[in-house]
Amino acid sequence: MLLGTDQDAGETISIPVNVRLLVAWVLARRPGASESKEARVTLHVKEAARHVALITIDNQPKRNALSRTALSELAAVWDRLGASEDCRCVVITGAGDKAFCSGADISGDLSAPQETAQLIDRGLLKARQYPKPIVAAVNGDCAGGGVELLLSTDIRLAAQHARFGLPEVKWSIYPFGGATVKLAQQIGYVHAMDLLLTGRLVTAEFAAGIGLVNRVLPAGEVLDASVETAAAIAANSPSAVQAVKTQISAGIADYATSREALEQELGDRVRASPHFAEGVAAFREKRQPRYG
Repeated sequence: MLLGTDQDAGETISIPVNVRLLVAWVLARRPGASESKEARVTLHVKEAARHVALITIDNQPKRNALSRTALSELAAVWDRLGASEDCRCVVITGAGDKAFCSGADISGDLSAPQETAQLIDRGLLKARQYPKPIVAAVNGDCAGGGVELLLSTDIRLAAQHARFGLPEVKWSIYPFGGATVKLAQQIGYVHAMDLLLTGRLVTAEFAAGIGLVNRVLPAGEVLDASVETAAAIAANSPSAVQAVKTQISAGIADYATSREALEQELGDRVRASPHFAEGVAAFREKRQPRYG
């Protein structure tokens, strides 16, 4: 049995993680903001089918954005599910119907020392070999770090209304979670550069057309179809499935790791520029940035 269950939960599998991990952090102070104001992310982890774990990111007021603390908790969940023999496949989704994940919470601390790079690596599986297949149930908009999380999943089903984009360059933020090292490999150079350099949002149908997602479904069918896909994977030989996933993810991780030093250098360069301060200020003030 799991450590515990919700009252309405059924039988559980032996995944050594809490059913619900509550993450709270204090927002960076802004003019007019209360010092005691907290934003909360909840990571719901439960059994969705036999040998299938379901992770739900729940921060609906901020479109399921992730803070550093939330990334740390997500990293711990990945570790525990990866080590559990009873977990053979993982489904990840967002709470509600507005967003899968909108990436980093830009209202928080945006410094990025090497320790932060390591946290992003662990939380987003940026450059990590991982043995368990991951199915993404994209229930709504997927942007920024949400796309970078998506790039670490293996099969992706999206709701018809979902949109996808990497808007970081609009706000003078370097996409530090793996997009620059993974996206071109997964969808091809020209499509990757389109998304990375324009910062535009694209529809789910467009995303499917360029190979960013596998299928587009009515919103009400996405989660069930994702769990069904995960259950089909979990019914296969876990030894063979995990060997295939390990080999492929190891190759991706090796390449990402080889680019890490330059990634850190470029991110530091962008954050040191005057454009960074202007971009972040424009985002927080809900206006267009002025780069001269």
